[in-house]
Parts: sequence; structure tokens; C-alpha cells
Amino acid sequence: MSVSPARLAAISAANNYRTTNTVAFKESHSAALYGKNVFNDKVMQARLPKAVYRSLKKTIDTGAPLDGSTADIVATAIKDWALERGATHYSHVFQPLTGLTAEKHDSFLEPDGKGGAIAEFSGKQLIQGEPDASSFPSGGIRATFEARGYTAWDVTSNCYLVENANGVTLCIPTAFVSWTGEVLDHKTPILRSMKALDEQARRILKLFGHTNIPMITATAGPEQEYFLIDRNFYLSRPDLLSAGRTLFGAKPPKGQEFEDQYFGVIPDRVLAYMHECEAEMYKLGIPIKTRHNEVAPSQYEIAPIYENANVAADHQQLTMITLKRIARKYGLECLLHEKPFAGVNGSGKHLNWSLGNSAQGNLLDPGSTPHENMQFLVFCAAVIRAVHRHAGLLRAVVASASNDHRLGANEAPPAIISIFLGEQLADVFEQLKKGKAKSSKKAGTMHLGVDSLPVLPKDAGDRNRTSPFAFTGNKFEYRAVAANQSIGAPLSALNTIVAESLDYIATKLEKAKGKKFEDAVADVLTEIATEHSAVIFNGNGYSEEWHQEAARRGLPNLKTTVEAVPVIAAKQTVAAYEKYGVLTRRELEARLEIAYEQYCKHIKVEANLVTEMATTKYLPAAIRYQTVLADNVASLKAAGIPADAKLLEKVSGLIADLQAELGKLSDLRAIHPDTLAKEAAHYCHEVLPQLVAIRKIVDSLETVCPDDSWPVPTYEEMLFIK
Repeated sequence: MSVSPARLAAISAANNYRTTNTVAFKESHSAALYGKNVFNDKVMQARLPKAVYRSLKKTIDTGAPLDGSTADIVATAIKDWALERGATHYSHVFQPLTGLTAEKHDSFLEPDGKGGAIAEFSGKQLIQGEPDASSFPSGGIRATFEARGYTAWDVTSNCYLVENANGVTLCIPTAFVSWTGEVLDHKTPILRSMKALDEQARRILKLFGHTNIPMITATAGPEQEYFLIDRNFYLSRPDLLSAGRTLFGAKPPKGQEFEDQYFGVIPDRVLAYMHECEAEMYKLGIPIKTRHNEVAPSQYEIAPIYENANVAADHQQLTMITLKRIARKYGLECLLHEKPFAGVNGSGKHLNWSLGNSAQGNLLDPGSTPHENMQFLVFCAAVIRAVHRHAGLLRAVVASASNDHRLGANEAPPAIISIFLGEQLADVFEQLKKGKAKSSKKAGTMHLGVDSLPVLPKDAGDRNRTSPFAFTGNKFEYRAVAANQSIGAPLSALNTIVAESLDYIATKLEKAKGKKFEDAVADVLTEIATEHSAVIFNGNGYSEEWHQEAARRGLPNLKTTVEAVPVIAAKQTVAAYEKYGVLTRRELEARLEIAYEQYCKHIKVEANLVTEMATTKYLPAAIRYQTVLADNVASLKAAGIPADAKLLEKVSGLIADLQAELGKLSDLRAIHPDTLAKEAAHYCHEVLPQLVAIRKIVDSLETVCPDDSWPVPTYEEMLFIK
């Protein structure tokens, strides 16, 4: 291994790390931390007049309009609570189309006209903010000189406090729109699609005879995968610093082939970091449940219990921020890129999705005999129909230059969107094709052959890690979502297309006059099972046979972002989003343009980095070694000793190849197609393969150049020094 300063510093940091009691769980149980920094229901009840509390709760629980007369009272209560906790500023937090979180901080203090200041916070300031909208991606909706944009308080997502070493900020979750009303964020479509889903799901439940139907909400629980490496390595890798992934790096002698990282013992330094992350998330009311080592070396996962979709989206953004922020306290860097290291598993964000309410419960719970649970079968059939009709859209909303490196690899589902139902449900839907389902395969039990071990209840079907959209007991797990991506677009898409299918089913059932309700339901289920079963696949999604079978079934296989994103503004997508008031054609076309822009910018940055690193780091290192070898060969010949020049010839050949390929890259970068779609295709099909060609040469040089002169940390160092 090299003796670079970065490696020496990382070894020292890992070797000398000592656990500190930053989070004193022994003195204060984690339950005492939960929701500590949230203006939650308990705080509302304590601080708001009863009438105001009831009014606010009605809005939160039923989606009713907020009574404007209560806003000032609520604002005063929030301000007093925040000031008591040390807050000096407030911020409307929103999710622009960068995929990141945005915020602008305003002080509570205002001059009192007497040489002093008072803390002020009105209902108007709570409800509406005005950040600059000109510099966020808008897809042409806003010109650069058109700066005005508005944030609107999302009453259904609690305000919270973010603590810093020197202060506290009150954060208000909001939606973000332009001055002309167009949507410029990920939150607004979630809220609109949740409304559509609620309306259509209510129609179904009414048909089943329910009368007490509280608001039905989509629920989500995104599992988050991430890498942790020593920050000394991160700061020594320009590609990690600017692109989030390593653009070069030879395969280490040992990777993940032993699978010894997966669910292994968590290193002390990492576990201490996890403890503090969880403590901070508990304070923010994020229901973190699970942590563990993931498959790749230095890869980990954190997962919450699922909650209302819009709140889950807010909490997911906070989770990513917290993971990044706390890592630096431990001398670590949290990498959220989908594929930071070639040759080992990348990172996803498995999005667990369901729908339900407080009275009817989880509407995707099949019970022990799903063939008899007609209500469940209707909701499940709606999802199947939705995914089959809009498979291209579900691929498009997770498409990005970074996720293209992951989808289809061994740790991720393929780009073909299919549904895994499991043995029990797949059998039920096969029966439905022929008419009514009459039986369900039993779950059973498992005896382990040791008296002291318990008898285990056995699920009716196995799980399938190769499926992009898998039923996992009482929810669907959308596994193609990217690790560093906002879950806003996938959630909005799921809610909208399922609402469309529920609408279709409800309309069919409402028109089935003269038929017994059970028979009408059976007819609809048989129709959907027959027409949309092509999307159901329980086998190995990685196999070449599945790719061939999927083509025969007519399922789209959109392997790259360039192929996938046009579906965002396709006729069928526009029809669904406009029908339910989620997004307009113009807003969808803007999102398509943004997708192209971000893809091009992403690859352009990587091309810049490849050129810079190859020219200023790798070529000089290789040339220095070439000189050493040449001097050695010349010295041996001068001494009359036979000299083997094979290594010199190999290094010289690689240097010549690298210079030639860099020249080709320069020529490709000089080409500027006249449309964004053509530019994205150029980057995808011409520039990206050229980056791969250059990497191959540099990685070959890494395997022959002296370790102590290699200019950047290696994979072996970054992945295994913890």
C-alpha cells in the first residue's frame, strides 16, 4: 500500500480512535429524546387554546383548509416554544428540483424603534415565505431575471428545531412554487397525489360498505444505504469531492466476494457515529428502526418505520443531511452516490410504500386467506395495473447519470420494471385469470430440529432481491430508487398511477348495475389479472433469460437515463397527472428538460475531472516511473548487463494510449448538439464510453506503478481502513 500523507493520516485516525460518550444513552434513554425538537401533537396540545388545537388537528387529520384566524395564534405558540429552546432564526425548508434541501434563514428579531429589538413571528410569516426562485432548476418555467417564488407551509408536517454548536433554527416544512403558480419542487406533487389517492381509495371503500372512512394516506419508509470512508481519503480524491464517485481505481485484491461485511459486527468508530446520528434523528421525530452493515466493504444501511408519505419525504431529506453532517465529527465522509466504487455493490434507497387510514388500517394487508379478502385484492390489483401501464414512468422517475451505474448490477434490480408477488399471491392471481380465486397457499411453520429452538412461523412465499417492485407482506418495496435521490418524484408517481387505477376500478364497479357486487368485483379482478399479469415475475431478474422473456411480454427495458426520461412528458403520463391535478403538461415538460440538463451537467463534470486528474496526477506519476525504468535499462546496458525492457515497454505503451484517448475525449467535448435531448444522447453514447476507456488505461497503470508514488488513495485503502 502507498505511503501517501492521506493514507498515513487515515491509518492514524483509525488506529487512535477512541469512543467518546457524545450521546449518554445510559443517563437518558433514547425514548426520552424522541420528538424532543419537534412541535408535535403533544406540544400543540400543551401550548394552543383548545379551539385552535382542534382547528389545526382537523386540517392535519382530514386535509380541511386551514382556518386563517388561527395562524397568528399558532405562529406565536411556535415562536415562544422555539425561543425557549434557544432559536434565533426561522427557515422555510423546501425541496427544489435539485433533489437537495433548500433553506433561507430569517431572524426573529426586529428593531423596536427605541434602540432595541423584539422577537416577532406572525401567522403570515409562518404560512408564506419568499425565496429567490431564479437560480433553481425550472426547465424554462422561470427566466433568470424572474426571481420571485413562494414557499407555503405544509401544515401536515411538523415544524422542528435544528441545533448547531452556536445556535438553534426553527425549520418549517413547505411547498415551493413560482410567482405564476407553477410547481418548482418535489413536495407539492406529493401532497396533490396523496389527495388524489385519498379520493379514489374512498370510492372503493364506500363500494365495500364502509361509512366511517378517515383520510386515506400513502405511507412510505425509505431504507437508506451509504458508504463511510475516512475523510482524509475523501479530501485526497478530486473525483469523490466533485463527482461523488471514484472515476478511477483498480480492483483491490479483496472485494466483497467473501460476503463477510454483510450484517457483520459494526466497527466501533462507525457504531459510535450511528449512535449519534440516531440520537439526532430521534430528536427530530424520525422513526429510525434498523441499522446494519451492508454487502460492500464500508457500506451500511439505516431504515425507518414507515409514516405518511409527505412526512417520510421530509424525514428522508433530514436523514441524508444528518448522515453527512455527523460523519465529519468522526473524521469520516458519508458517500450517498449510487456507485462510489466500481466492482462492489452500490447504494439504493428501497422505498417501502402502502396506503391506509386509522379505521380500515393497512389496505395492502392480505390477511391469512387473501383469496377471500376481496377488498385487499382490489387494491393489490390496482397496483398491478398501475405498474404495468406506467412501468416506463416508474423507471423514468429514478433515472439519473449516477443511478445508471447501479440499475441492473448484482446489487440492484434491472431497468425492467416488474412486480414480485410471492408464491401465495401469484397463485391467487393465476386463479383469478380463470374466474374466482378459491384457495390460498398456507404459510405453515418451520421446525429447526433442535428442541431448545422455537418453532418459527413461515411466510407463504420467499423474498426476491432482484425485483424492482416487490410485495413484502403488507406493502410494496420499490427497490430501484437511488441512494442520493429525493423520494418525492417516485412517491408522486406511485400515488398518481395507483389513484388512476382505483378510479378505473371504482368506475367499473359503479356501472355494474344489476350484478351482485361480489360478481362485479370478481369480473374486474379477472380482467386485470388477465390483461396485466405480464408485469408479474417471481424469478431471477438478473438473468439473461428474463431480459428475453420481458421483451416477449412487451415490458420496456429502458437501460439508460436518455432512454427513460422522455416518459416523464409522454402522452399517457401527462393524461394521468393532469386528470388528478398533480402536475400540468408544462410542469412535466419542465421536469423532462431538467432531467436532460442534470444528466448533461453530471457527465460534463466527470469529463472535466477525468481530464484534470489524468493530466495532472496520473500521467506525471506514470512518466516519472517511465523515466526511472528507462534510466534503469540504460544503466544496465551501460554496465553490460542484459536488461529486460518489457515493463518499460508496457508503461510506455499505456502512457501513449492514455494521451491518445485524452485527445479523443477533448474532441468529443468540443461537439455541442443543438438540443438537450441530442446533447444528453451524445454524453451517454459517446463521452461516457470514452471516460470508461480512459479509466481502463489508468487502472492498468495503477497495477504496475510503484505503490509509494501513486498520487491518490487506492480502493484497498479507502474500503478497508475504517
